[in-house]
Amino acid sequence: MEDQREALRKIITTLAVKNEEIQSFIYSLKQMLLNVEANSAKVQEDLEAEFQSLLSVLEELKEGMLMKIKQDRASRTYELQNQLAACMRALESSEELLETANQTLQATDSDDFPQAAKQIKDGVTMAPAFRLSLKAKVSDNMSHLMVDFAQERQMLQALKFLPVPSAPVIDLAESLVADNCVTLVWRMPDEDSKIDHYVLEYRRTNFEGPPRLKEDQPWMVIEGIRHTEYTLTAFMFRLDASTSHQNLRVEDLAVEWDAMGGKVQDIKAREKEGKGRTASPVHSPARGVPSPKRMSSGRGGRDRFTAESYTVLGDTLIDGGEQYWEVRYEPDSKAFGLGVAYRSLGRFEQLGKTPASWCLHVNNWLQVSFTAKHANKVKVLDAPVPDCLGVHCDFHQGLLSFYNARTKQLLHTFKAKFTQPLLPAFTVWCGSFQVTTGLQVPSSVRCLQKRGSATSSSNTSLT
Repeated sequence: MEDQREALRKIITTLAVKNEEIQSFIYSLKQMLLNVEANSAKVQEDLEAEFQSLLSVLEELKEGMLMKIKQDRASRTYELQNQLAACMRALESSEELLETANQTLQATDSDDFPQAAKQIKDGVTMAPAFRLSLKAKVSDNMSHLMVDFAQERQMLQALKFLPVPSAPVIDLAESLVADNCVTLVWRMPDEDSKIDHYVLEYRRTNFEGPPRLKEDQPWMVIEGIRHTEYTLTAFMFRLDASTSHQNLRVEDLAVEWDAMGGKVQDIKAREKEGKGRTASPVHSPARGVPSPKRMSSGRGGRDRFTAESYTVLGDTLIDGGEQYWEVRYEPDSKAFGLGVAYRSLGRFEQLGKTPASWCLHVNNWLQVSFTAKHANKVKVLDAPVPDCLGVHCDFHQGLLSFYNARTKQLLHTFKAKFTQPLLPAFTVWCGSFQVTTGLQVPSSVRCLQKRGSATSSSNTSLT
């Protein structure tokens, strides 16, 4: 009986799973139907726009050609009319001279004849008819203005939809995954395909924890790739626990405020009879060797942050290029800050209050404030405080920008001339935060920077 029940349960479970698959497939089909309608409408709109553009070009070409014909007609008409008027005047003069000559020949007065004959002779010699060219100055042939669109007509009749190129094939043997970069190599099945450029789309999937929703995994887009190879580089770092304040508990890329941390450390220090801690080297998870820019700490023991500087630094220097990372902090944190700092930031110095650091600061203690800080100068930000912030550092351009990591809204940009390598820097008091590294610079962030958004009133630099 139990076996039958178990068998029936399995059958029912299988059917239920199948039903879910069918429902999901039905949803996909309905979505595809909607997409077909929308995409076909878009293609039709694009086609009409292309033909309208072609018609506009033809109309403009027609107007230019008609104007040329009208100008040539006017020029020829003017020349022929002038020549015709001159001939008419010469003809009238000749007819008058002939009439006078006939009258003189019929005259009987022989005394006046010699003088009259001389006058007629002189008039005939000087008659305009002898000075006229009886050849038209211009031709009536307009064949040089004729056109032949036979070749263009054949080209238009041969118009077809663009052929879809075959999908590139990724060459796994040539592709490479390194410490903080991925080199992707691909090839085209048809070598004769006329490819203008490639578009690379990627998204981060090697995350820890439960599966994220699809909308939380946006695709990054890189356009205009002219070769069959591209390298994605990412800025990866860890938090250097040896730099952190004693009240901060650091675990890889997570930090939590620990009110008892300082007391515990003091007890441990006394137990070890004042022996200083030494930092173990940080290794790359991909290769097992230290990253060339990853630093072994020199701030252990008495040189670590203390007093009210609840700070921890990253372990990898920024000395060039563009880097991007994101930080999610606990909204209930009493105070939180993120930014960059020189390695020379003093152990008692708070982030943003010295010329050696730049940061965004959130304060939930007594009164809520959202500010940008540098060299103890403060700018209040007129924007909602997001729980996840993005940091974009362009070292050579001297730009440090902060974004709402979800909407990519620009919150503030510092303009500076960085004279030393930078380290990611963070502060937290009575709260916690989580850092995400290894991210590419989002395309929307690059576009904002290209459009010069750094000069807008919403992100005026602190100097």
